Amino acid sequence: MTRVLSAVAWPYTNGPRHIGHVAGFGVPSDVFSRFMRMAGHDVLMVSGTDEHGTPILVLADNEGVPARELVDKYNQVIVDDLCGLGLSYDLFTRTTTGNHYSVVQEMFETCRRNGYMSRRRRRPRSAPRPGARCRTGSSRAPARSAATTARAATSATTVATSSTRPT
Repeated sequence: MTRVLSAVAWPYTNGPRHIGHVAGFGVPSDVFSRFMRMAGHDVLMVSGTDEHGTPILVLADNEGVPARELVDKYNQVIVDDLCGLGLSYDLFTRTTTGNHYSVVQEMFETCRRNGYMSRRRRRPRSAPRPGARCRTGSSRAPARSAATTARAATSATTVATSSTRPT
């Protein structure tokens, strides 16, 4: 018996999923996982809701609610919808759980420790060197301030702990 990991895309919790979302990530992975189980393989189908990102922050700001309140609401809507469709997840979690954070950190550290990552400084592709030629070679790229370049290259992640899992 072979072990199979079916790692399904993680939908944002910025609203209910529509049939196009489910047709794109839910149904194909469920069909694959069910087929592999029927063929005698030990399958682990995992996913969850992605509770970090700009779409969530923008919607929360527009609705005048904290982002956490918004993701709690839509996580439950998404879980109910996927359970209602009978999708065969073994684990459906959230990016804000302590377990998710720990597993991601462990995977990251393992990759780094085994040489799959290296530390180096690099300019973002969206920030050409001031005065550098554009791809056409016909003109110079506009200069960007250091603050603009720094903002383009910086991102933040917030981690909280809680857990929701469909039954």
